[in-house]
Amino acid sequence: MQKYVVLFSLAVTIVACKSLPKTETTIVKYPKTRKSETVDTYFGIPVADPYRWLEDDMSEETGAWVKAQNEVTFNYLEKIPFREALKQRLEKLWNYEKLGSPFKEGNYTYFYKNNGLQNQYVIYRKKGEGKEEVFLDPNTFSENGTTSLAGLSFTKDGSLAAYLISEGGSDWRKAIVINAQTKEVVEDTLTDIKFSGISWKGNEGFYYSSYDKPEGSELSAKTDQHKVYYHKLGTYQKEDQLVYGGVDAEKHRYIGASVSEDERYLQISAAVSTSGNKLFIKDLSNEDSPLVPIIEDTDSDNYIIENEGSKLYIVTNRNAPNKRIVTVNADNPAEENWVDFISETENVLTVGTGGGYFFAEYMVDAISKVLQYDYEGNLIREVELPGVGSASGFGGKKENKEFYFSFTNYIIPGSSYKYDVETGEYTSYWKPNIDFNSDDYESNQVFYNSKDGTKVPMIITHKKGLELNGKNPTILYGYGGFNISLTPAFSIANAVWLEQGGIYAVPNLRGGGEYGKKWHDAGTKMQKQNVFDDFIAAAEYLIDNKYTSSDYLAVRGGSNGGLLVGATMTQRPDLMKVALPAVGVLDMLRYHTFTAGAGWAYDYGTSEESKEMFEYLKGYSPVHTIKEGVEYPATLLTTGDHDDRVVPAHSFKFAAELQDKQSGKNPTLIRIETNAGHGAGTPVSKTIEQYADIFAFTLYNMGFETLPN
Repeated sequence: MQKYVVLFSLAVTIVACKSLPKTETTIVKYPKTRKSETVDTYFGIPVADPYRWLEDDMSEETGAWVKAQNEVTFNYLEKIPFREALKQRLEKLWNYEKLGSPFKEGNYTYFYKNNGLQNQYVIYRKKGEGKEEVFLDPNTFSENGTTSLAGLSFTKDGSLAAYLISEGGSDWRKAIVINAQTKEVVEDTLTDIKFSGISWKGNEGFYYSSYDKPEGSELSAKTDQHKVYYHKLGTYQKEDQLVYGGVDAEKHRYIGASVSEDERYLQISAAVSTSGNKLFIKDLSNEDSPLVPIIEDTDSDNYIIENEGSKLYIVTNRNAPNKRIVTVNADNPAEENWVDFISETENVLTVGTGGGYFFAEYMVDAISKVLQYDYEGNLIREVELPGVGSASGFGGKKENKEFYFSFTNYIIPGSSYKYDVETGEYTSYWKPNIDFNSDDYESNQVFYNSKDGTKVPMIITHKKGLELNGKNPTILYGYGGFNISLTPAFSIANAVWLEQGGIYAVPNLRGGGEYGKKWHDAGTKMQKQNVFDDFIAAAEYLIDNKYTSSDYLAVRGGSNGGLLVGATMTQRPDLMKVALPAVGVLDMLRYHTFTAGAGWAYDYGTSEESKEMFEYLKGYSPVHTIKEGVEYPATLLTTGDHDDRVVPAHSFKFAAELQDKQSGKNPTLIRIETNAGHGAGTPVSKTIEQYADIFAFTLYNMGFETLPN
């Protein structure tokens, strides 16, 4: 977002707020947002879009609007007396050493570490039992910490590395290749990489994915033709070989390429949306070998997890909504030749490999269960995890007989364990030294019925001995989309919320992946309302059981979860006191016209595909369902001006509509982070400030003039 200094008039509209403290009266004067005469017609039905001009992130007028909104928002937030105390507590609790699980590359063991309040994690390494050294420090990439590390990939022998950087939170990446021994840059920086990893082919070069640079703003213009390239070291990027995709081929919005661990095979996945992919394989041992199709439609999700010679192991949900592993020979990999290796079960499967074994991780009501298998499909053991929660990281290189996994839940900070693949035994590798006593809190799973009777799980976390009096400040957090599962994980920010006597509740809504493809599909397209109904029912459960009440309930979610909050607050404004939509998809009639948004059509459908779909989308689209004369909850929207995944125009237009139509005294504010994107790579300093503002706004609008605890 370009910044311009433009005089901006303020509306006469005055919204009275609660005192800060009682002796003061806070007046919110919203910036006046110009209305245009823009009207779109869908299937003969006109739809006004008066704030279309806010979609232009390159205009002076939009830049001035952002500046004016931020001035109003921060003026409001700065007057909350306990905002600074929350920030200080967040900083204090955040300030402990954090260590990622180690991984081996060549002769070195690498690991990520943050000394406490560093904006970005630093990559360290050591050889054997030698002294650790800094390998890569992303905090040096930019003065303000807004350039982050977005990926790191080594050659098989560990002698070369390529790392991706993101500037200002954008999804566009640059790739820098270095000699891993000397850390010296070995060639020119590659640019315009997006939604891509780096996969090396020997030490000669690597595969990556990109789009052509769009016309207009690279932060908002549509990108829907993904391509895979091969870059040979020592050559110019303009000479890179196009491997798959292109203007003459069928359009695919997401294409990925990866080389097998033994470097014999290249697999390519091609998708038109975020669900379902074609799958191809090429034998790299024969330069003239063709790209062989394994799956030629996008009706299922498929990828090769491992190979032994020409024997492929494929993870798929084809005819198996909860996923299974099949084997097939690479010389004839068609589906009719597949043989079940690990069959589908009633629980959703994710898979890792390492040390010559498969590790099948299942979600049992969103809780981890891990089974270890050999390469013949024999069950070796169930891994006894450290507790009830989420385990991750089960996997490593085939020759490594030890690797590291992590474990966490809502009250236990993430810890690392060293696992012996032969004995199944593990030892504690690292536990955080944090000023938070997990023993003072409890986290319990409950099940409730949604509107149509569907049973939905929810985990509720709070201090032990909580009094169920309906007056506990509560954040209900949800997502419900894109086959994404919300599993228990510790959050420093949420720990501060819990310290204040707050409740943190997370339901596993339809649209997610907790119960497989059927659960996902039950929250998509013409069934999207199920997700909102599940969330509303979760709120009603908390209220009915006296955990909280509408006066003490906040709803929060980001991205697709921002849509969830927007739809819920416009459908049931009476249900909550505070709404916190973050980087939300809020204009459902136009979401597919920005960046890679068209790829989300599997979950949403589009306003152009049919009159029925248009009417369904318009019926819940948050931007289009705000009504005059309704008192909506106190709302704090958050977004970033460099968000090129869910463009900030969604939040801009929703804020403008809500400020114009809101009835009553509840404030409607938008907090726009500059040089920030969708969330990944956000500097710690900015993250702390944002959470302090969110919690301060929430508690203040629940009527607290001092911190509850």
